[in-house]
Amino acid sequence: MKTYKLLTPGPLTTSDTVKKEMLFDHCTWDDDYKQITQNIRKELLSLAHVDDTEYTSVLMQGSGTFGVECVISSVIPKDGCLLVLSNGAYGERIANMCKAQNIRYIEIKQDYDKIPDVEKARMAIKKHPEITHIAMIHSETTSGILNDIKTIGELAYAHGLNFIVDAMSSFGGVDIPMQEWHIDFLISSANKCIQGVPGFSFIIAKRAELMKAKGNARTLSLDLYDQWETMEKDGKWRYTSPTHVVLAFAKAMEELKEEGGIVARHQRYQHNMDVLVEEFEKLGFQLYIDKAYQGPIIATFLYPKGKVFDFSRMYQYIKERGYAIYPGKLTDKETFRIGVIGEIYEDDIRFLVALMKDYMESVEQECVK
Repeated sequence: MKTYKLLTPGPLTTSDTVKKEMLFDHCTWDDDYKQITQNIRKELLSLAHVDDTEYTSVLMQGSGTFGVECVISSVIPKDGCLLVLSNGAYGERIANMCKAQNIRYIEIKQDYDKIPDVEKARMAIKKHPEITHIAMIHSETTSGILNDIKTIGELAYAHGLNFIVDAMSSFGGVDIPMQEWHIDFLISSANKCIQGVPGFSFIIAKRAELMKAKGNARTLSLDLYDQWETMEKDGKWRYTSPTHVVLAFAKAMEELKEEGGIVARHQRYQHNMDVLVEEFEKLGFQLYIDKAYQGPIIATFLYPKGKVFDFSRMYQYIKERGYAIYPGKLTDKETFRIGVIGEIYEDDIRFLVALMKDYMESVEQECVK
C-alpha cells in the first residue's frame, strides 16, 4: 500500500508504534480497558496544569466538532447567552451550532488574518448584560493564526463569565495553563498534537461549572454531564467507545512524555514552522497572516505573485513524491496550507521545500518552451 506523510493540522502522521496499538481488540466492559480510560483522563489534567480537586476531564465519541458541540449544547443554560469571538471557519462553526441548538448568541467577527479584538469584546459585554459565556478558537487553522486566549480569559474572569476554548489543534503542542488563564472548558481531539488517531474528542472542565450543566443538554448522545457522570464511576463510556483509538491515544501520550512533554514538542513544531516559512519565502511564497500571529501548527501561504501556479497540479506533484498538504480554507485570497505537526521533523520540511522548488522550476521551464 502506497503511503504518504500528512502535512496537515490533523489527522496527521502518527508513529508506527501508535498504529500498532490498534492491532489489539479490547472489550469496552473490561476493567483493564476502563483503567486505561481513567489514566488518560488523569494525564490530560496534568497536561493542562490542573488537578482533579477543581478540574475533571471527559472523553466524548466523535471528532473534535462533536466535542465542541457537546460543550456548547450542554453548558449554556436555557436563559444563557454566548459571546462568540470568531476569526475563521471554526469560530463561525460555533455560531452555527448555536443556531442549530436555538442558543442565544452574539458573534463578533474579525478578519481572518487578525486576532479577535479584546476591546470589541469588552464593549459587547457592557452592551449586552445577558452574556453568560464567551467562546473562541485558540489555533484557528483556517489561517494558522494563534489567538490570544490569555487576554480574553482575563476579560471573562473580570466579568464573572464562563470561558470556553476550542484548543483543537493546539493542546499538547502549545502549553495552556488552564487555571491561570481562567479557562472553564477546553476542548481538543485525539488526532491533533498528542498525535493519536481520529475517533474521540476530550473536554477538560472546571468541576464547579460542569456541575451546573446537569439537565441542560439539548441532545442525548452529546450530554456532557451525563457522559462525565458515567465515566467518573469507573471509566466506562456511556455508549460504545472507539477502543482501538483509545489504545492508540494512550500510547501517543506515553510518547509525548518520552519526547519531553509539551515544551519539547512545541519546540519541534516551532522549529518546523520556522524552517518552512524561511525556505518558502525564498521560493516567493508569503504568509497570509502577519508573522507576529503565526502559530506553530499550520501556515497559510498566498499564491506567488507573477508566477504560473496551479494548486491541484502542485498538490498531485507533491503527493506522488510522498507528502500531502491542504488547500486554502475559505480565505478571501487564493491560498494553500501546510501543517508541521505530527511525526514530522526538519528533514521532512526540507524535503518538501526541495519538492516545491523542483515543481516551480519545472513549471517555469514549460512556460519558456
